[in-house]
Amino acid sequence: MLILQYLTQDGARRVGVLSDNGEVTALERINTTYELAQLAIDQGRPLADLARERVGETRVSYRTLFEQGRVLAPLDHADPAHCFVSGTGLTHLGSADARDAMHQHLAEQSAAEQAAMTDSMKMFRMGIEGGKPAPGQIGVQPEWFYKGDGSIVRANGAALSAPSFALDGGEEPEIAALYVIGPDGTPYRLGFALGNEFSDHVIERENYLWLAHSKLRECALGPALWVGPLPERIEGTSRVLDVDGHERWSRPFLSGEANMSHTIANLEYHHFKYPQFRRPGDVHIHFFGTATLSFADGVRVEAGESFEIEVPAFGPALRNPLSWAAPEEVRPRALWAGARTDA
Repeated sequence: MLILQYLTQDGARRVGVLSDNGEVTALERINTTYELAQLAIDQGRPLADLARERVGETRVSYRTLFEQGRVLAPLDHADPAHCFVSGTGLTHLGSADARDAMHQHLAEQSAAEQAAMTDSMKMFRMGIEGGKPAPGQIGVQPEWFYKGDGSIVRANGAALSAPSFALDGGEEPEIAALYVIGPDGTPYRLGFALGNEFSDHVIERENYLWLAHSKLRECALGPALWVGPLPERIEGTSRVLDVDGHERWSRPFLSGEANMSHTIANLEYHHFKYPQFRRPGDVHIHFFGTATLSFADGVRVEAGESFEIEVPAFGPALRNPLSWAAPEEVRPRALWAGARTDA
């Protein structure tokens, strides 16, 4: 089942089920995916069963919603501060090659810089050897990063804005899992969605210890929530489109556990083992990594060009243009007498 969040023409929120013919059928008496998830948790029932029971008669074309800019991210929280966006890296079988291509210049750099790449390759090998533990056992922990809160999440069609100080804005096509934390602190997985994790690969290439900085960017999610187990093999395409919508770069996008060095269960364990990520009522969007980067092929995406990530099983493609934010001058002000306002 594919679930969609959208706005009606008068701005009201709705949840609908997306059919194969591109029609979205609204659910009755349910206005958000979060509300549907809370109902499923309270009743101890599958999300899809509740959705089927609430399917009404109101239908709208997905194409109309997209063209009118009324598609929302498939899950959010009314308070963005209660939505955590995070991810894992070096989890896919081809990711080490992509990371290595990004860091090729290190062969001519200092020993300290070369060591940064060596650490990432070491972590990749650890995932190969211990990322898929036997049932009931705990595997090796992956690379982990924080991206931001719900304020950074962009819907299908919305621009991904790189900050003025960024050195690059590049796509990271990934599968993201969507969760709501139950009243007793149990994480409940609603399903999965296409995601563009969007990073600054130039900053990361300059020094791997700047990875945390490179990840503090917006991201895109959706358009649909896949309700059900993640397919073992996911095959799609990642593209960069020029300002006229013509393809200028593409690569196969592979995911699912058959293409990964970690199991989903292992990645989830190492995220939710931290108590601060099990606060009742919170939403989590967790990206699972990728092995496909246009940057690794020497592509630099320009403002006005678009990223497109397509996996047919997940419904319509995720497409977002790149833009650049205006410069900002932000400095803290001291709250004590006699302090300079510019200090």
